[in-house]
Amino acid sequence: MTKPLPVHAEVALKVVEACAHQPPAVHPLPVSLVPDLRKVGSHPDNWYPLARSKDLKKGQTLGRSFAGDPIVLVRTESDQVYALEDRCAHRQVPLHHGVVHGEHLQCGYHCWTFDRTGSCVGVPYLSKGQARPKGVRSYPCREAYGLIFVFPGNIEKLTDTVFPEVSLADDQKYKTRFLNRRVNCHYSFMHENLMDMNHQFLHRRLMGGIRTTCLELRERDHVVEVDYTFSRVKGSQPLGEKLILGNPQHVQAGPEHDLMTICTDYPYQTLKFWTAGSTEPALNLWNVYVPIDREQCQNHTFGLMMIRKPSFPGLIHLLWPCIVWFTERIFAEDRWIVEEEQKAFNRQGADWNQEVFPVIERLRALLRREGVVLQGCASDTERFRTSSY
Repeated sequence: MTKPLPVHAEVALKVVEACAHQPPAVHPLPVSLVPDLRKVGSHPDNWYPLARSKDLKKGQTLGRSFAGDPIVLVRTESDQVYALEDRCAHRQVPLHHGVVHGEHLQCGYHCWTFDRTGSCVGVPYLSKGQARPKGVRSYPCREAYGLIFVFPGNIEKLTDTVFPEVSLADDQKYKTRFLNRRVNCHYSFMHENLMDMNHQFLHRRLMGGIRTTCLELRERDHVVEVDYTFSRVKGSQPLGEKLILGNPQHVQAGPEHDLMTICTDYPYQTLKFWTAGSTEPALNLWNVYVPIDREQCQNHTFGLMMIRKPSFPGLIHLLWPCIVWFTERIFAEDRWIVEEEQKAFNRQGADWNQEVFPVIERLRALLRREGVVLQGCASDTERFRTSSY
């Protein structure tokens, strides 16, 4: 993997000429020379899921990618999982086309054989006494919460990196739904979408009219957290929401009100919803957005949605198809809008966003601070437009 530039790398002090299609400004526009957020990559020194555990069977491989770097996941005959560069050291063909033989992976071309460390342990036609060739990179790999995680960063940072903790994932009072979708946008659009609950208008056909109230914004090291409450101003509660959340009060903030807490604990996000007076959340969502391509304009969204079971035994299983349908519709609307944002960015060539919500301003600062400027983008700038067109 190419060594990433730090976010605080010196930005070239020059004004980027406006694109030909940029709307003319009434007055000259100030330009703030900061890294364009859409060209700041996810920091590799973290644990990222690359697949669901159930999708990798014994004796099989899966080809995956992190920020343009191909990675092969291998499950051995003894049910152990490991991760290697997805290329044979010989002719560079993808190893995920190979064959799992016991605990080893054999390239499907010339049968070069690699172990879990990436070392080449066998070449069928190697002469006696001839040194074995170099192998390929291996990645730290572990399974948890039904997912296969890989650490794609600097191995020297591994011991200092905390493995993500997903609360309630193993709690028998909750049923878990897995989210596993490819989204054609930069991961920052996904972070903003979940963190900014002022976008309820997007879901008006599914949710009715919802007014959002931001209660409190908190910050600490690599964390931005916000509390919301909601009130229904139009329409009735949809069935899908009722099955997930019960019957929220939907009253304005007060001593007893519904509470939603959304947290970006870089690079992960969580959303928890408590109904008024409850000590346990009705909903607990954990998300992470794994960059696929080198430009990081595509991401693989992995999520765990823990929903509290009704008190009646087995009822959650009867209700589950409706819950799945409802959450799929919500996610489809979110995916559509963030992909539209990415298309706009692609047309403009830079981030023209005029942000007014303090929560998102702080989130954007966090993503810049914790991420890495993508190679070739160190001198790119973000234009903040303060005058009308």
